Order: sequence, then C-alpha cells, then structure tokens
Amino acid sequence: MGQSAATPLSGASTPAVVIDTKGSTSAEPNGCDDAGVTLRIAAVQAEPVVGAVAHNLSKAAALTRAAASHGVEVVVLPEAFTTGYDDEVFAGSLPSADDLRWLGPIREAVDETGVLVVLNTALDRGDRRTLTDVIVVPGGPPVVAYDKQHLYESERRVFTPGDRGFSFTKNGVELALSVCYDANFPEHAAAAATAGAIVYVNSGAYFPGGEHRRDLHYAARALDNGVFVVFSGLVGGAQGFIGGSAVFDPTGRRIAHVSGLEGMAIADIDPAVVDRVRRDQRMWADRRSDLGGHARHGEVSPTTMSGGESSGEPGSITLPRGARSSR
Repeated sequence: MGQSAATPLSGASTPAVVIDTKGSTSAEPNGCDDAGVTLRIAAVQAEPVVGAVAHNLSKAAALTRAAASHGVEVVVLPEAFTTGYDDEVFAGSLPSADDLRWLGPIREAVDETGVLVVLNTALDRGDRRTLTDVIVVPGGPPVVAYDKQHLYESERRVFTPGDRGFSFTKNGVELALSVCYDANFPEHAAAAATAGAIVYVNSGAYFPGGEHRRDLHYAARALDNGVFVVFSGLVGGAQGFIGGSAVFDPTGRRIAHVSGLEGMAIADIDPAVVDRVRRDQRMWADRRSDLGGHARHGEVSPTTMSGGESSGEPGSITLPRGARSSR
C-alpha cells in the first residue's frame, strides 16, 4: 500500500484532510520513479457549504496549501465547489466573470505555494450562466477556461453549455478539462486526446447510486485513449454526493483514490507511461477516423435472404454462400 497521512488544516471550521493514495505499491503516490515524474497532481474530495462562497474559497486555499506540502503542482477541485451544488444557489447571485476579485483567497494560496489550481464554479457571464473551470495560475491572472459542454437535465434550466474544449500545458504535460457529465461521452475525451492531451481532468458531483457508472466511465476514458484521468468528486451535502475522487492510469487502472469522506488522491504523471501503454495497447494507434457508411438491413427472415451476394440495399439480408436456412 502507498502512503496515507492526515494533514490538519488551519482554522477551526476546516476539518482535517486525509491525503489518501491507496492502491499504489511504493512510497511514491502512484509508484513512479522520481526520474520519470514530470507532474504531480491532486484530485480533491471535499464538501463545500452551499452558498458560502467566501468559506469555500478559504477551504480551497487551505487544501491547496496542504497539497503543496506533499509536492503537488496541480490541484483539481470538485464541480461547483465555489458555490456548492444547489439549484436555488444556481438561480441566485453568482460569482462574476467580469470581476474576479472574489478569487482573492485562492490566488493568495496559489502565489504563496506555486501550485496551479483548477477551480470549478457556477459563474455569471452577464448574458448567460455557466458551470466553468477557472485556472488559477501562480503569479498571473486567472483564466476563465472551460464551460461544461454536456449539461445534466436539471442544469439546462439555468446554464448554457460551452461550445469548445480546452487544454493547457504544465511542465510539458498537456491537460484537457471536462466537467462531470462530459466524461459520459467517449467522443469528448477522444477529442481532447486527439488534440494532444495526455491527462483528462474532470470535476464532478455524482448522486447516490452512481458509483458503478462513475468508475466505469473514468476507467473507460483512460483505456480508450491511453491517457491519465483525474477525477475530483464533490461529497456530502443535502443531496448526499458520493465523491469517488481518483486517478486512473492509461490502462484504466485506478492508481490513487480517496476512501474516506474528504481527502486528496495524489498521483505522478509521467508521459513515458502514456507512450509505453499506447505502444502495447494499440487501440489509439489502430482506430479509424472514418468508418464509412452504415448499412441497415432490417429484420432477418428467410424471405429477406438470398443465396448469393448481398445487394447492400435496406431490407436485404443474405447468408454466406453454402449457408442454409431452416423452416
């Protein structure tokens, strides 16, 4: 088993954070050798207070400092962590994209530690509302980076979907952004990988009962594309969000996860692992960009079959030469 440590955070209102890296086989978070490591990333699992933006940002800042003490360079926070995930909050006053001073506490922590933070928030864009990843960059202005493209049914009443993907590079590693439901669509991660990303980052909030689908989706996106997948899950609250924060390697194997209520799954991202997996698991190299048309032949029955070559017309099904139908 890998390292597991409790790191108390400052502030009486903030609970201890468990740095949970179960599933690894060495003292390093995901078992990589230091010589090959280019980026250390943490997927946070935490519970915000609904509607308490200042409190949640202070907690995010404390989490960032805790992650920095473990050598983390990128921190990913859950979906809507800034505001809490709540329909009434989403319909009310939201942080503004036009004035980002509300990011003050997390910007201070980022500048102090040098850690880059991916913070998801419900955001007021003036003419629309979005569920948005904001990248808080050490020593630079925040980047309003990515709007969730696939909105869940209840979200469509309030939010507008994004119209493009987004990736960025840290330490030579390209990371693509996604939010929760985005990862249910294989083409979303495939587009990110095609664009050059080797890490697919997802901030999410899963309802009770979604454990199997959650873990299956993220493992599949990793294996399908030969990429690392980093999932940060919301936990607790009135809706009982189920967390599940984890990192999956390019074979779809979960290499770090949070087993308790709150914590961080920490893993080392090594591009050489992606290269090696893509050489061994050929799906990425062998996939076809064009599969041609799709013939639909209708119901199979003796009256729709002939003994020769298929005409290729709808409703025409043929058996191979020499095959026989029975009555």
